[in-house]
Amino acid sequence: MTPETRDKLLTLPQYFVPQHLLSRAVGWLAESRSPLIKNTFIDFFARRYKVDMSEAVEENPLAYENFNAFFTRALKPGARPVDADPASIVCPADGAISQLGPIQGDIVFQAKGHYYSLCELLGGDKERAKAFEGGQFATVYLSPKDYHRVHMPFTGTLREMVFVPGDLFSVNTRTAENVPRLFARNERVVAIFDTEIGPMAVVLVGAMIVASIETVWAGVVAPVKPGVRVTNYSTTPREPIVLEKGAEIGRFRLGSTAIVVFGPEVAAWDVKFKEGTPTRMGEMLGMRLS
Repeated sequence: MTPETRDKLLTLPQYFVPQHLLSRAVGWLAESRSPLIKNTFIDFFARRYKVDMSEAVEENPLAYENFNAFFTRALKPGARPVDADPASIVCPADGAISQLGPIQGDIVFQAKGHYYSLCELLGGDKERAKAFEGGQFATVYLSPKDYHRVHMPFTGTLREMVFVPGDLFSVNTRTAENVPRLFARNERVVAIFDTEIGPMAVVLVGAMIVASIETVWAGVVAPVKPGVRVTNYSTTPREPIVLEKGAEIGRFRLGSTAIVVFGPEVAAWDVKFKEGTPTRMGEMLGMRLS
């Protein structure tokens, strides 16, 4: 059996498991404050993935009220310095580059012969996607051991948030190489920001057993009732939501993927980044061109 055939067979069960039911069950366990449940899960997870607790504000993993609090733990001040160059675009999260590069019209490269539609990724609205056609994208995969908060790559003002319901396939490398349109079919939250160099999209992609996605301005936004839900923040009477480069956007309650998208001719990625390159939140990912 070839490695490619083996990977396809290992991915196949994800089509048949009750993805949302399983995720809700795991979410319930992750919220439990029972010492027996939470301590068992936290201790196993910390040992299994060799989680570095020395960076956390609270270094004792069993001191967290539940598994979700441990998983989305805050880091000590200065643990992730944000690149200070005003022209820099920074990594939104700890993890590794899944893919990055130019968007070919409306088509985004996923992995190993798979592509997906930018319009579909951003919620199906052609006008929303039009400003990003021919631009640049960077996909960051957050593994279980990583710090699981997502931060601003570049200073911007929140224009709208789009919740897109969908599947909950895993987003690891094997699945990305074998499930067509993975990031455009999974449940996700799309945040559109207006910046000095035009619109910027940050997409938080849900995954298998990801109990929910949370943002700093709206709290938990998934899971919700079926249907695309758009919240426009540019027409509301409230104060504009301006987030500086490096500020927290949100967090995954169990890990996943973040995708950053810019329009054409405004951003260029650092040449050191390629598929599989480790990332640290706050380090320079690229530079503005305008």
